Amino acid sequence: MPHPEAAPHIRLGLYQERSSAVTATITGTPTRTIHALLTIHGFEPLDEQTMVMARIDSEEPHYAEQAARALRAENITVDITPELREEIDTEWTWANYPMPWCSREEIREVSNDAQKIYDDIRHGRLIIQAHAHDGWTTVAVGTYREGPSIHLHGENHLRTESMRYDDPVEAITEFDRLYGDAVRPGPAPATSTEHEAEQARTSLPSTADTPTAPATPRLEDAHVAADGNHEALLNDFLESHGEWEKWRTWSDDTTHAIHEDQTLRIEHVHEAGAHETVWTVAAYETPVSDRMWVLTATSATPAPMLRGLLSHLADADISDTVLGSPVGEKTVTASTRPLSEAGWSHTVDGQGIRWTSPAGDAGVKFDAFAAQRPTQNLATWTIWGGTDPGHPDWTLTASPYTPSLLLADLSEMLAFETGPRQGPATSHQRLKGSTVTSPSVPAAASADHQPSRTR
Repeated sequence: MPHPEAAPHIRLGLYQERSSAVTATITGTPTRTIHALLTIHGFEPLDEQTMVMARIDSEEPHYAEQAARALRAENITVDITPELREEIDTEWTWANYPMPWCSREEIREVSNDAQKIYDDIRHGRLIIQAHAHDGWTTVAVGTYREGPSIHLHGENHLRTESMRYDDPVEAITEFDRLYGDAVRPGPAPATSTEHEAEQARTSLPSTADTPTAPATPRLEDAHVAADGNHEALLNDFLESHGEWEKWRTWSDDTTHAIHEDQTLRIEHVHEAGAHETVWTVAAYETPVSDRMWVLTATSATPAPMLRGLLSHLADADISDTVLGSPVGEKTVTASTRPLSEAGWSHTVDGQGIRWTSPAGDAGVKFDAFAAQRPTQNLATWTIWGGTDPGHPDWTLTASPYTPSLLLADLSEMLAFETGPRQGPATSHQRLKGSTVTSPSVPAAASADHQPSRTR
């Protein structure tokens, strides 16, 4: 005699490797209807019995509760684990949210709109033709397969539609006019939040009963570990400098450090990929003004470079650091003097100036066109390391008004204290007290004598 099929039962719980993602475990006899209903509420299948909701706005517990209510209305049994229930009942808000006038529900609406844009891109409904960095965040232009073209502004839960066009050619042309040399083809690299969500959607969560093998370290990770742990560097810096205050976002994905006068800020993202930006240092004229300059570094940046950066932030006069100075010939010369002292060669091309180490394993690039737009905080300086300048192992970028003393400190670290180029001990006193004159920078690359722009 055949046994009746067991009624389906759903248990909603937290995905262990990602604090906010939610899994739906189906017992009994799964049906297409159950899968379809869960899909409507944002869940995606991992296997026959397991589905996961992984969003970029960290609102999974909220939407999981909505899903539970809807499923129960269909007479489907749904249980919620105590851990997920605690997350559902916990009130939280985004730290330093850029739209403080929004209520909690309005913030959730903005985030959900960003999630829809992200899903449209991920599922191929919205094709991104180009992207750029406007000095503050990522911007992009794209076209819906069966709809208008749009301009996008922001990343993750803050991505919004800023403009809409009926003609894709008009949208792309206007985007190029607005962002010029910062424009890059195709979509921007995935953020760490997007990487985490993708990982949750493609791998089953581990359980206490299932041992996991330790991950094999990558070569670049081993190199970073040998030089020093980035998080430990930041912690040591904050412990030694009481004028800096540390705080973390609610999800523990990011650490922020703010100087007591609130005009210098550090952001450090944890556990990102080797080529992702994990350090952002920004300076402001006042606590509520726009950025004066910004510096970023990827996670594989050698520890000596970061120690030099943090040392400068600790020692520099804050007012001088914030104000900076325009990029002129004297600024370029002062910023790169250590490279000349170390015997690095430099070349001038239509884009600017490039300095390369004698071994060809590191370099500095000055973008003359980006320097012409100092208020946009474009990447005017790029410091890199690796065997292939086109695909470096790590990069550090800085905007036009980044202080020349800071750039000189970083140039010194790069030339004398990283990798095989490490030489005799050097210091800030040696650099600042040096009377060595570097070769003058060709006038074609100075801010006062820029090459004319052609298209």
